Amino acid sequence: MRKNKGLAKAFVLVAVAVLILAAVALGCAPARPASVPVEEKVLVVEREAVMEAPAPPRDYGEEQAAIGERMIIRTANLALKVEETEEALDRVKGIATALGGYVADSNVWRVDERLRGTVTIRVPAESFDTAMEQLKGVAIEVERESVSGQDVTEEYTDLDARLRNLEATEKELLELLTEVREKTRKAEDVLAVHRELTNIRGEIERIKGRMQYLERMTALATITVELIPKEAIVRTGWAPGGTMQDALRGLVHALQSLTDLAIWAVVFLLPIALLVLIPFLVIFLIWRRWRRRRTEGSPGR
Repeated sequence: MRKNKGLAKAFVLVAVAVLILAAVALGCAPARPASVPVEEKVLVVEREAVMEAPAPPRDYGEEQAAIGERMIIRTANLALKVEETEEALDRVKGIATALGGYVADSNVWRVDERLRGTVTIRVPAESFDTAMEQLKGVAIEVERESVSGQDVTEEYTDLDARLRNLEATEKELLELLTEVREKTRKAEDVLAVHRELTNIRGEIERIKGRMQYLERMTALATITVELIPKEAIVRTGWAPGGTMQDALRGLVHALQSLTDLAIWAVVFLLPIALLVLIPFLVIFLIWRRWRRRRTEGSPGR
């Protein structure tokens, strides 16, 4: 009986020791993290990746591709020797009109009794080569030719990017202006936003104007043509007709010189002579009167 009681007590002691050891083991083990759904884990990882990933660099090549082919301002200068300046001028104007362009400027003047002139035309850029060939066909000889091109693609691309940024800023300022008017209703806040909005709009208009100018200049090429008349035929031997023309020309020049001299004498020299002679005339009259009185007052006369 006593033996059975001893065994029971030993069994109880062993069970208590086992429980104590198990509790100690559980207490020392690291805490297991709470389970997180798979979808939430993916969302957290994706959000962190987005926050840490740098913004993609700006691709200017795509912007230029969106604009199209390169924007080049084409200009040319031609010096053409022609038979008759007036006829050549009409032909140049006709070429510009036929190609869908127009005459921007035209000047004609006379040198040694022969007309010379310059004309500036603007034609569509795609017709530039055709215009150059047709203009050369007007001339007897092409004395000078120069062609240049200014690439403004990069400038136009930069202006386009600045315009989009300014328009986005303008949109935000409009929203801010509406919010300020509805919530604060303070005059100084409204004026500050409105002032900034006015500056942004002015910059937008300036950029749009520059872009429109570049578009017009690249759409139309500019060609300036100088028209030089053919030299007069050099006379050889004796030519009575030419001698008479030279004599008449000399006579006209001499008459012109005499007429100019007479005008100078009447308008310029005569007043000066009068101004110089009047004092002497007054002195002479005073002396003559004094002498007459002296003669009349002398005795024996």
